[in-house]
Amino acid sequence: MPGPQRPTAVLLMAMGGPDRLENVEAYLKDVRGGRPTAPELVEEIRNRYRVTGGKSPVLGITREVARALEQRLNGPEGERYRCYVGLRHWHPFIKETYAELLEDFPERVIGLCMAPQYSSLSIGAYMKKVEEARAELASETPISFVTSWHRHPLLISSITDNIHQTLQKFPAEVRSRVPVLFTAHSLPERVVAMKDPYPEEVKGTVLAICDRLGAQPTRFAYQSQGRSGEKWLGPSVEETLAELAQEGHRHVLVAPIGFICDHVETLYDIDIELNQLARTKGIQLERIPMLNASAPLIDIVTSVVEAHESSLVH
Repeated sequence: MPGPQRPTAVLLMAMGGPDRLENVEAYLKDVRGGRPTAPELVEEIRNRYRVTGGKSPVLGITREVARALEQRLNGPEGERYRCYVGLRHWHPFIKETYAELLEDFPERVIGLCMAPQYSSLSIGAYMKKVEEARAELASETPISFVTSWHRHPLLISSITDNIHQTLQKFPAEVRSRVPVLFTAHSLPERVVAMKDPYPEEVKGTVLAICDRLGAQPTRFAYQSQGRSGEKWLGPSVEETLAELAQEGHRHVLVAPIGFICDHVETLYDIDIELNQLARTKGIQLERIPMLNASAPLIDIVTSVVEAHESSLVH
């Protein structure tokens, strides 16, 4: 009799964040590659987590996605897939999770980052962490990665739906004129010289949504620039909001298309900091909900994994 089929492991990866306020400093040290962070900056970041729930919600949300995705991929009968969660900068680290998944003797591993647009500094860094884990654990289990899903039709339609729904928060007579301000996390400007695909992939997501929105006015800006001395991609959301105010806009809808789930960049940078700035300019600022672990997101990642698998077969 043949033995039981070995599972396909799906490794969902996210940036991660501190699980409690006491761990903010250690988390930042990992993000900064072991370099210490100035105490005043640690306190500033700790306060951001303090006012947005005391910890990062990323792990909880990603685990919820993993549970739902595993259920969906397996259907009522199967046990062919096992889904795992590994974080780049906090526990469970990608290396820890990789060691755990090897204990289930998977036939192969599919790596999927919870970010739709590829950059060598983001998705590429996740892949490097996996390769380091594989080398350390002497793993020969075949692995492949989903590198980008920035124009996936279900992703585009889900974000467009969220934009239409959130526009309802504005007075009916202005809705058709409310600018949609698309945002993505900024990266150091050197990615342009590196011919990194990130700026083009972000633009691709925006253009695909704009096709669905029709005549709705739109803008694009980068958010959450880092504190390093180098130049970061712009324009920034702050500059763009100032321009919109100057043009006489009193309503702005923010659509962070570079993020899948809520974390400090949406809950603090937009909902608190950018909102305060908007109020000083007399602007009503609203933000679309993140997909988090919603049914549309489960549809998207299921489709992404299935399409990736079929590309491996052919």
